[in-house]
Amino acid sequence: MSTKEKVQEQDKSAEMSEEKELKNQSEASEKEATKEDKEENKEPSPEDRIAELEEALKAEKDQKLRLYADFENHRKRTAKERVELFGSANQELMSALLPIVDDFKRALQNLKDEESKEGIQLIYGKFENTLKQKGLEPMESTVGKDFDVDTMEAITRIPAPSEDMKGKVVDEIEQGFLLGKKILRYARVVVGE
Repeated sequence: MSTKEKVQEQDKSAEMSEEKELKNQSEASEKEATKEDKEENKEPSPEDRIAELEEALKAEKDQKLRLYADFENHRKRTAKERVELFGSANQELMSALLPIVDDFKRALQNLKDEESKEGIQLIYGKFENTLKQKGLEPMESTVGKDFDVDTMEAITRIPAPSEDMKGKVVDEIEQGFLLGKKILRYARVVVGE
């Protein structure tokens, strides 16, 4: 055999051995991949599955509890806002009606005709009762009491008619009103110095 043929034969045998080696490597990697797939497809133990399900249940319960708490907070907040809305709407209406109450009182004081006075007194009585039913209450008369900044508004100061009237209310210009427990209008008064 010639050297050329020997070299070609060696090259062929080297190529064949490389092919065999590659084939063996690919078979080994396929075996490893199928082995890993089998390990991955292996089902977890019942204890692991129970623990996993308990964790999922705990998370669902926690989520449900949080949603319920959010709903309760929303319900309470909207109920409170509704009450405040009705209260403020009522307050605006009552504030708008207070000048009418003052006008009724002035009209009753200045009427001379007894028949007219009696008719207006009946209308004013109904009007006053309706306002009381809605929560409007007049404050007590402030004349002769010590001036109280929390419930009164001083319109002016005048010299006291007597020594014991200093720092006290001499005259009440407009009566104060309460809406529930909240002051709707402060009593407007004249204070003696």
